[in-house]
Amino acid sequence: MAVLGIESTAHTFGIGIVKDGKILSNVKKVYTTEIGGIIPTEAAKHHFQNKNEIYFEALTNAKIKDEDIDAIAFSQGPGLTPCLMEGMRFAKELADKLKKPIVPVNHCISHLEVGKITGAKDPVMLYCSGANTQIIAYASEKYRIFGETLDIGVGNFIDVFARYARIGFPGGPVIQKLAEEADKKNYIELPYKVKGMDVAFSGILTNLKQKLESKKYSLKDLAYSLQETVFAMLVETAERALAHTGKKELLLGGGVACNKRLQEMCKIMCEEREEKVKLFVPDNSLLTDNGAMIAYLGEIMFLKGIKFSYKDADKLDIMPRQRTDDVKVKWK
Repeated sequence: MAVLGIESTAHTFGIGIVKDGKILSNVKKVYTTEIGGIIPTEAAKHHFQNKNEIYFEALTNAKIKDEDIDAIAFSQGPGLTPCLMEGMRFAKELADKLKKPIVPVNHCISHLEVGKITGAKDPVMLYCSGANTQIIAYASEKYRIFGETLDIGVGNFIDVFARYARIGFPGGPVIQKLAEEADKKNYIELPYKVKGMDVAFSGILTNLKQKLESKKYSLKDLAYSLQETVFAMLVETAERALAHTGKKELLLGGGVACNKRLQEMCKIMCEEREEKVKLFVPDNSLLTDNGAMIAYLGEIMFLKGIKFSYKDADKLDIMPRQRTDDVKVKWK
């Protein structure tokens, strides 16, 4: 059993190949800019221009031929419409060419499922990416959202501030580097927006912009204060979800979870809880958007009979606004 997965929800076009639960290859290219953020149509053009090269590199790395592929999985949603369209078109093209079934996969749930490679069994996932910030756990045949952003995703929040500061896209790695260089004594108080298990970032973003404009604060100190404040919000809500669900595992997912300071804060929280919680952090290649996670969940779904014949591919469409808790989990 070998399944090829296509990821194209936003800035990343990735193709991964999974066989019997093992990742054989995971190849991707990321759309970036030196100044400004992601432009969906330009990102889609990037995906179109690179898809064939990535496809053949994935096959080469997996040491298999295309006729050895048993199914094609793709990110159905949520995501940016032009980017999702490129991935779906390519999935349908391959399915028709190879005469193989096609499996539509929810992007957010694939982050959680592939995270189980780390050994997590039944975790609460703190999912922090560009467009999505959610606290997810399985209950009653669905992955339920116990908390989420009330406005923008934490990754988009960081990227917008980075764009405002003219440090390029994606902004997360640069913000992390600046924060590491800051003097920890220079913490700047920022708004702290937690409502139950939900968070909000737009007010903090406005406050940061105002402080940057005032020229009273260094960018390093603002970056440090941003991370300390926002990550504390995420850790607080994740801990509340752990207490509410009674689960004993915390799994990190999404590109923002690559941040070492966020990982450190989560580790401290898990260790300091009276009922200790085990922290699971996948490799960065699986935290950021990638095709392997789509293939991984695609294989699980395919083995449970959740698939479409290539002849019925025209019945499939993208779902840009699909929510995690819209998906009935039929494979458990």
